[in-house]
Amino acid sequence: MIKDNQKRLNQFHIVLDIIVISLAYISAYYVFFGLLQGTWLGGVPNGVVTQEVYFTAIPFVVLLLLILNAVFHLYQQPKRITGRRLEFSNIVKSTVLGILIIIAILWIMPREGRLGAYYMEISRKFLMWFGMLNIIFLTLERNILRIILMYMRKSGFNQKHVMIVGYSRTAEAFIDRVKANPQWGYQLRGILDDTMPWGKEYKGVRVISDIDNLEPLLELNRLDEVVIALGLSEYKKLEEIVNKCEKVGVHTKFIPDYNNIIPTKPYTEDLLGLPVIHIRHVPLMEGFNRVVKRTMDVAGSLICIVLFSPVMLITAIAIKATSPGPLIYKQERVGLHNRPFKMYKFRSMEVQSPKEEQGKWTKPNDPRVTNVGKFIRRLSIDELPQLFNVLMGDMSLVGPRPERPFFVEKFKEEIPRYMVKHQVRPGMTGWAQVNGYRGDTSIRKRIEHDLYYIENWTLGFDFKILFLTVFKGFINKNAY
Repeated sequence: MIKDNQKRLNQFHIVLDIIVISLAYISAYYVFFGLLQGTWLGGVPNGVVTQEVYFTAIPFVVLLLLILNAVFHLYQQPKRITGRRLEFSNIVKSTVLGILIIIAILWIMPREGRLGAYYMEISRKFLMWFGMLNIIFLTLERNILRIILMYMRKSGFNQKHVMIVGYSRTAEAFIDRVKANPQWGYQLRGILDDTMPWGKEYKGVRVISDIDNLEPLLELNRLDEVVIALGLSEYKKLEEIVNKCEKVGVHTKFIPDYNNIIPTKPYTEDLLGLPVIHIRHVPLMEGFNRVVKRTMDVAGSLICIVLFSPVMLITAIAIKATSPGPLIYKQERVGLHNRPFKMYKFRSMEVQSPKEEQGKWTKPNDPRVTNVGKFIRRLSIDELPQLFNVLMGDMSLVGPRPERPFFVEKFKEEIPRYMVKHQVRPGMTGWAQVNGYRGDTSIRKRIEHDLYYIENWTLGFDFKILFLTVFKGFINKNAY
């Protein structure tokens, strides 16, 4: 059974980690003292005592890191579903915390005692080298093991036998992903459903019986997992199905049929024992995150205003010299919490009346766009005055692009969840824009990207978008 295989794999992982951590420690010793301190592999730095001190510490270091690896779930989650980035992040967290604990122990250890004097010789710089090598070695070990397991599963070994209960759109979505990823090693044994006829098939997976026959099938003890993918109308059966699965100890997963409403990683809270699921988790609603992002916006906008001031000065002169009218164009947009604000841009069109402008998109070869306007729109130079919107707090450097009130009223009726974008400050650039959704492109795709950004915001994500903006966000092929 797959449960026994997973248990043996976890035990093997621990043994392998003992070897790899020890190897990283010994390698760090010879790299630090042999290559960096001037002695070679055959030399013994600072005498025999130093080598003895370092090597006798290995069991304690290995034990500490094994405990921390377990704390960060490196021996619990099956490799078939654990992402590489998550595993790497946990390795880094475990190692960094381990090094900090070792340094803290060495710092508080009394100097007078024999043990303290003995281990005080351990270099902090050596520990930094060990931490770096440990991260590299553990990452290599686990990725090599992952590749071997993927190859085995593709070859038909180490398979997980799965039964699906309920035929729904989520059941089809689950089958799609399993079929597209044979390296997961899922063997789908069929679907139990009360609404579809027996023999109904989707991508080779058939409805084989009613849900009432789940218990006899479970008692055969040939299933590793049951995936519950009931339609919304059948949720009354959920409790009974879970009870049957737990009665025989079969692992159960539940795929909700409302994933189009609740995000992939929902935010939950415990209300005195009552689980509460927030329909949408917005990290920027948390006070600390807001302060961090606002600090970055103020500092970033000030730096950019200074850096781009020559470009803005030349643009201002060109606009004034070629077209009569105001230099800065102010347009009402909808921002944070649906509040309107005036967004600044360099004027790129001939002066129009508000009635002519309202409700019109810019078209290819639009006669309203000036010659200078075509150039600055293509390079997004017309957007630079929005740095002052960022400085004043109406906008952010990164966020969903704001829209005019006319289009907000139109889109909120046509596009589900459109108004969610107003839970954060609008941005000069955003996840949708660096993915090519600017100008005359799909509004729905833009909203999908905006919602992903809102639900998955981190400071690192902002820096990634700013980085991508530099290389592919400034030149707008959809600008007219």
